[in-house]
Amino acid sequence: MTTTPAPRRRVAVLTHMGRPTAITAATRLIRGLHEAGIVSALPEGDAACLPPDLAATVVPLEPPDQVMPDMELMVVLGGDGSILRGTEWVLQADVPLLGVNLGHVGFLAEAESSEIDSIVTRIVERSYAVEERSTIEVALRDCASGEVTWSSYAVNEVSIEKASRERVLEVLVEIDGRPLSRWACDGVLLSTPTGSTAYAFSAGGPVIWPNVDALLVVPLSAHALFARPLVLGPTSHVVIQLIERSQTDGVVWCDGRRSADLRAGLQIEVQQGRHRLLLARLSEAPFTDRLVNKFGLRVEGWRGEAEERTSREDRSVSLGSGENPDESDDPDDDGSRCTSGATSP
Repeated sequence: MTTTPAPRRRVAVLTHMGRPTAITAATRLIRGLHEAGIVSALPEGDAACLPPDLAATVVPLEPPDQVMPDMELMVVLGGDGSILRGTEWVLQADVPLLGVNLGHVGFLAEAESSEIDSIVTRIVERSYAVEERSTIEVALRDCASGEVTWSSYAVNEVSIEKASRERVLEVLVEIDGRPLSRWACDGVLLSTPTGSTAYAFSAGGPVIWPNVDALLVVPLSAHALFARPLVLGPTSHVVIQLIERSQTDGVVWCDGRRSADLRAGLQIEVQQGRHRLLLARLSEAPFTDRLVNKFGLRVEGWRGEAEERTSREDRSVSLGSGENPDESDDPDDDGSRCTSGATSP
């Protein structure tokens, strides 16, 4: 009796092969996975950037519009732009994505490039959690015929922007089948909670915790009395129409990667997406710690530090000493007490 060998595990690896640091990180990751018996799948042409012996061990990654059979995970090495590119493969396939930061802020990344060896171990052992993030579906519809002329999705935001810098867009905003307001503006953002720390944050929108199921609407430089960021429910349906007297045409962008032209007579329809982005998580750090770490927020005055210091002083006094050996004479030297413990949101 013969037994069929178990299929080899496959992990997709995506990075910017035009950057030496990215190639170095990808080489180390792929070599570690190969030594553990896991096959790496790379987009066409990327294998040529690897050492020849390692390039011979990888397999081609199917294009984004094709199903990824037996793919258990995609690892993206880069900044948020590279991670958003990776969602084009994983979103409809329901494959988790693990982001490894090679950029600056890297809000979507879970780990840093210095942790490659640890990342390999966690992948081999499948010791990671999967977190779901909401997405946005967007459609461009002809108002006269009702025909959908273009559709796409977004993980961060859908941005509606004016085509001419010196002019403004005239739009009518409708929510859940009822008109809300008419804005002369530079544009409108419709963001997920994930995207609330991206473009929407820069435009003055609120930071929304990822576990909040919501849709954020942020007008951009609107000339209107009622033009404030709006937080909508997950079932809300938003329609934005470019009115006839608008001084310019517009452009619709999804995550800054996919776009379509907007003109009078067309309307943008936005709602929460059917597919959820699955993000692989290596730690359980709360979102607060991720914000502190990524934005470099100062927290040394937080009362928790004072309580810990007071407790140490009380213990020292009870031992008959009026000094606290754990404290530095330098008030700016926080030592190990100010570690945030988070690597990504």
